[in-house]
Amino acid sequence: MSNGSNRTIPPGCTGQPPLAMDIIVKLDIFGIILYSVLTFMAVVSVLVFIEECVYIYKKVPATKKSIIIWVNGAAPVGIIYRKHTDDMIYFAIVVFKFLILMVEEVGGDQAFLRRGQKHKLRISTGPCCCCCPCLPHVAITRRSLFLLKLGSFQFALLKILFTILSIVLYTNGTFDLSDLSITGAAIWINPFVGILTIIALWPVAITFMHLRTTLRSLKIIPKYAMYQLVLILSQLQTAIINILALNGTIACTPPFSAPARGYMMGQQLLILEMFIITLVTRLLYRRQYDPLPREEEDDESENTKMVALPESA
Repeated sequence: MSNGSNRTIPPGCTGQPPLAMDIIVKLDIFGIILYSVLTFMAVVSVLVFIEECVYIYKKVPATKKSIIIWVNGAAPVGIIYRKHTDDMIYFAIVVFKFLILMVEEVGGDQAFLRRGQKHKLRISTGPCCCCCPCLPHVAITRRSLFLLKLGSFQFALLKILFTILSIVLYTNGTFDLSDLSITGAAIWINPFVGILTIIALWPVAITFMHLRTTLRSLKIIPKYAMYQLVLILSQLQTAIINILALNGTIACTPPFSAPARGYMMGQQLLILEMFIITLVTRLLYRRQYDPLPREEEDDESENTKMVALPESA
């Protein structure tokens, strides 16, 4: 019988997936061409990133060097290092680094506060409060800037702690991504990490909405789009493919089980996507890093997207 829950599972769909060398020696012409192209894309992406690091080290001010290298490395890391928990730690740090990058692009904390004296932060933005336009605007102070940084930094810190906890539980045999029962650890840890992710993305979106006009000449909008795209493709796309594989939507093809085949498909898609993003990112960040003009010189041109503080009585 092969209907309903009594489906017969082919013997080749159970157990561990084959080793890489076993796969390579059995490739047909199409497989050889596919893996050759993907390998070429991966190598070029890494070489482009290394070349960009050299350029940044020579041309970029010291306060921005490490930040830009971290942000630029998101796409290559998505290609070469795909252990889910570990690459998620990297992207957690990139979320915080991108917020710091926007602040540094306007001249640092002092310049950000000076430019924001006449404006307020609009907090009714995604991913948390885009459906709440009635929320009040918040004055730009040292405290509000600290809270923005803290909101993103908590993800980088807590993600490391939850990863360590997941590793400890995994060694004890109590952490399994396929175990979605109420007593399983994954059903509690993963949603909580998702909530932390949303909270961390919110300050970045608030800062971007505030500075998108000021930093338009520095192509902050496409930079923000690339940063969001890397996060969505590397995390959300991978999660969707894994769920489809666990549910059996992605069929088993011996010698690959459904989860192994889904993981392999996700890897192949990511290499192509991150290769394109790496090339686009190189074009966006390869520029002269001159300081922005003072606010007095361009105040009127950058007020179109900012909310002015009300006059005090």
